Amino acid sequence: MDFVLDKFHEECGVFGIFGHPEASTLTQLGLFAQQHRGQEACGIVSSDNGQFHESRSQGLVADVLNEDELRKLTGSAAIGHTRYSTSGRNTIKEVQPFSVTCQHGDIAVCHNGNLPFAAAKREELERAGAIFSSTSDTETILHSIARTPAGTVIEAIEKVLKETEGAFSLLFLAPNALIAVRDPRGFRPLVLGKQKDAWCVASETCAFDLIDAEYVREVEPGEMLIINESDIESRRPFAEKPRSVCTFEHVYFSRPDSIIYGRSVNESRHKMGKRLAVEHPVEADLVVPVPDSGVAAAIGFAKESGINFRQAIIRNHYVGRTFIEPSQSIRSFGVRLKLNPIKDLIKGQRVVLVDDSIVRGTTSKKIVEMVRECGAEEVHMRISCPPTTHSCYYGVDTPHRQDLIASRMSNEEVCEYIGADSLGYLSLDGMLEAIGIEASSTCNACWSGKYPTLIANGKAA
Repeated sequence: MDFVLDKFHEECGVFGIFGHPEASTLTQLGLFAQQHRGQEACGIVSSDNGQFHESRSQGLVADVLNEDELRKLTGSAAIGHTRYSTSGRNTIKEVQPFSVTCQHGDIAVCHNGNLPFAAAKREELERAGAIFSSTSDTETILHSIARTPAGTVIEAIEKVLKETEGAFSLLFLAPNALIAVRDPRGFRPLVLGKQKDAWCVASETCAFDLIDAEYVREVEPGEMLIINESDIESRRPFAEKPRSVCTFEHVYFSRPDSIIYGRSVNESRHKMGKRLAVEHPVEADLVVPVPDSGVAAAIGFAKESGINFRQAIIRNHYVGRTFIEPSQSIRSFGVRLKLNPIKDLIKGQRVVLVDDSIVRGTTSKKIVEMVRECGAEEVHMRISCPPTTHSCYYGVDTPHRQDLIASRMSNEEVCEYIGADSLGYLSLDGMLEAIGIEASSTCNACWSGKYPTLIANGKAA
């Protein structure tokens, strides 16, 4: 049995550093801090006086990038990646960073995002003779750069990305430079930091905290940073486009101790919970978070409502992915591998369960069942974002639309399906107010169905 909770899956995490004698070790730590963004595979490419060294494999950061591997990754510059597949298969061939030698020299790249038109571009490149070693959309970028006539690798990267539609926060490693690029709409986060005299770039600021690096600022949408021995240069090579940052980073993906889009994730979630209590009040005895991503919102809900907060569901953090299911059916077996309620806190109580989202509804249904089995008198579900009704094409692994329960059921029908006494979702306006970002600057396609770009099947936003 291969079991994961019914949640959207993190996209990927990237980290890069230039100008530090222990570049690969700091990159490993930066990836470790961002392990939540992808648990399938990870890798590092380092540059030692222009010579590349690499280590990449399936598995967790601490296991794959161990002390023996890090000793091989010499040099003062490195980029790294931790992966959850949103495009392509999950095999060793898909593990990033990718590296090639071409007319522009040695180049390595890692990517957080998704390119909706990568399949069409891949077919075009294959017709022109390109040979691919993976199914990843990221590899199309490398092939395109390798085939682009240009005076320098920087110029080749600019030319290719000007013609690339979709979500991309990219790190390139050249023999003597680290290049960071964020797409013009800024779908996925990317931040700049400094560790003494070394510059570093990451998906989240929590990576900087672990290595005592200073958070400097966001890499702006449409910005390219070129970091080398002499300086850091900022370029704006792309035509300006409306900002479309992913609000799900604040709802669920990012660690609460990160600053994303210049705002505290923990503060956003706390405010979401407070607003949720205003929009969907309920008479109850306990506010209980669905751990871990529901905790901050549950604290906000409890504070605003005056209802007692208790962590009455415990999460097992040491669970792998694969298990042998008992031959005799055990109710809620999969969910109980990761979540288990504290019966004496719940028995006889009217419980408000606070979670960040409902995807297919299967996990929510089992959690409600478990809480009822503990003797709860009532179970009310509160969700700190709007109903999720559409798939994502910008780097989040979401089910097909027909598998999203809110796309085919009304709120009342979802409530009945999961077995709750009531169900309340935070409004889109309430969520955006909590995050503190104007609706016009965000991508909310998973809730509204309004995609900010063309998507792969040709439908217009």
